[in-house]
Amino acid sequence: MINELLPALTPKIAAFRRDIHAHPELAFNEKRTAEKVAGYLEGLGLEVHRGIARTGVVAKLSLGSSPRSIGLRADMDALPLTELNTFPHHSTRDGTMHACGHDGHTAMLLGAAEALSRVRGFDGTVYFIFQPAEEHEGGGRVMVEEGLFDRFPMDMVFGLHNWPGLPAGSFGVTEGPVMAGTDRFEIGITGHGGHAAMPHQAVDVVLAGSALVQALQSLVSRNTDPLDSAVVSVTRFHAGHADNVLPETAVLGGTVRTLNGELQDALEAGVRRICTGIEATYRVSIDLRYERGYPPTVNAPAPSEIARDVAQHVATDGLVYLQLPPSMGAEDFAYMAKVVPACYVWLGNGPGEGGCMLHSPHYDFNDEIIATGIRYWVRLVERALAP
Repeated sequence: MINELLPALTPKIAAFRRDIHAHPELAFNEKRTAEKVAGYLEGLGLEVHRGIARTGVVAKLSLGSSPRSIGLRADMDALPLTELNTFPHHSTRDGTMHACGHDGHTAMLLGAAEALSRVRGFDGTVYFIFQPAEEHEGGGRVMVEEGLFDRFPMDMVFGLHNWPGLPAGSFGVTEGPVMAGTDRFEIGITGHGGHAAMPHQAVDVVLAGSALVQALQSLVSRNTDPLDSAVVSVTRFHAGHADNVLPETAVLGGTVRTLNGELQDALEAGVRRICTGIEATYRVSIDLRYERGYPPTVNAPAPSEIARDVAQHVATDGLVYLQLPPSMGAEDFAYMAKVVPACYVWLGNGPGEGGCMLHSPHYDFNDEIIATGIRYWVRLVERALAP
């Protein structure tokens, strides 16, 4: 039945996708997008809830008498990036574009909602979750904090992200860690400025900062099990403005990424410990601002088995990657996966040549994979909520 619907449904969904690509909105400001999504869902006769995490939308579709329920999640926000494409559906808003494919994720989930409302081949409840603010702002966390799973109880929740570089229509399904947890830090160093020709009369923040950069690398090389994945990167170091002046202050910043929560805790403690040591050794004052970001995204066994089985039936040419290494990028679907058994999969977007990788100003979602994405969601519901 789904295959009969797709020839007419796919062009309509592609047009919807291109419309929201042309009108991108940043985190927690997805007002136009959310209204169009909610209106579309109401037109299908679904029960629609607005205003969750400000601009989030959740729709409910129940059939039969089973108490089982699952959630399907798509993200809606765009990036603060100037689009360099010139096709007709390019961004009409300067400095904002859909450079990560959230327009495609939203559109495919809408297509699945329409298909499921017409095919009606399951027994239970499906919640369609349209989440705001995935890009750095933690909309998934806010939805959970505002009672997403209390208001809409789910046995499992599923997510999907397009992935340039994988063949179009293929899937990547990996049990266990699939995306990293990510934290940010900023370290302010205060010493005593002076003349560069008389360093003994100063307290050198550049020297202290340099030692700090080197010491932080030991958190991975000498304090982390080599079989665990971790990254500690200092990405900025600002100090001074003249060749003959030792500056009074310096500021460093960077990121910490891990694939398990315990290591995430240990690395934060390590950063704090090293800052304390450098402060004492170099006689400087250090102000550490450590911001916990998204936790690791971890796929649970039961939903991963379902997703893997479905992907093998709907993937183009049956191509499913089962052992893809985790990405050290981060994803706030992790907050949902910490509460409810979850699985987050990759959907191949095709070759990434020509600057079309994620977060590129030349990126565009591949409309050729829309039908595969809709088919995946529909078959997933039919498999998880089989009559």
